[in-house]
Amino acid sequence: MLSVSKKTQQKMGLLFCYAVIFVAIIAVVYPTVWIVGSALNPANSLYSSRIIPENASLKNFKELLTSEQYKFKYWYWNSIKIGALNSFFSVILTALTAYIFSKTRFWGRKYGLMTFLIIQMFPGMMSMVAIYVLLNMFGLLDTHTGILIVYLGGAVPFSTWMIKGYFDTIPSSLVEAATIDGASRFRIFWQIMLPLAKPMLAVVAMLNFINPFNDFLLAQLILRSPEKQTLAVGLYQMISAQFSNDWTLFSAGAVLAAVPIMIFVLSMQKYFVGGLAAGSTKG
Repeated sequence: MLSVSKKTQQKMGLLFCYAVIFVAIIAVVYPTVWIVGSALNPANSLYSSRIIPENASLKNFKELLTSEQYKFKYWYWNSIKIGALNSFFSVILTALTAYIFSKTRFWGRKYGLMTFLIIQMFPGMMSMVAIYVLLNMFGLLDTHTGILIVYLGGAVPFSTWMIKGYFDTIPSSLVEAATIDGASRFRIFWQIMLPLAKPMLAVVAMLNFINPFNDFLLAQLILRSPEKQTLAVGLYQMISAQFSNDWTLFSAGAVLAAVPIMIFVLSMQKYFVGGLAAGSTKG
């Protein structure tokens, strides 16, 4: 009887796990299918008798890309450009910082790491006024350079901790052997540390590429000109006007906004699995 009871408990636990997974899949898939259906709806209404309307067309996508009223093409390019630059420079900057904190010993190392940890405790909204004043003082307000500097500064604490944790798992004997062979610190970093840390670098690149697509508050504060705004700000303004009802155009823009992120994630998927797994168990 005891063995039967254990088998029954195992089956019940397995059924519960499947039920949770099924609910999670529905919670993720349904909004995605719904927004795609709204984007294919040629009318301006979000309501339809079917998730994918019978008269589905690409009218909203065409209108969004060709409309002179909206600067969608500028928003789209701005988000991709800022995301790519933020991803690239964040990886280089935080990898260098993490390498120094991981493989070198110097005065203030402990306090520097603690400072990075403390900075992450405060929400970004607390610094918005200071960021606005500083960018205005240096003439960087309403510029992509200004918002890129802000994104890079915000990426340093969290990303440095992530990469440092991965660097800590790389045996120091490799660094010592390379040093004995006459390799410089930069050569060790470039030819040994970076290739071994590709999975974690890919995760950091992904997070910093996605950030400009999702950020609204900082982008709204810094970027004022319609031609310089990002997708989050531009799409919000499409539906925030008093008499605006372009919800299907908004849906089409949301679908198009997901395309670069999907391409980036799928192209580097082989690195993400290893990087996320390492980040959860190492460091």
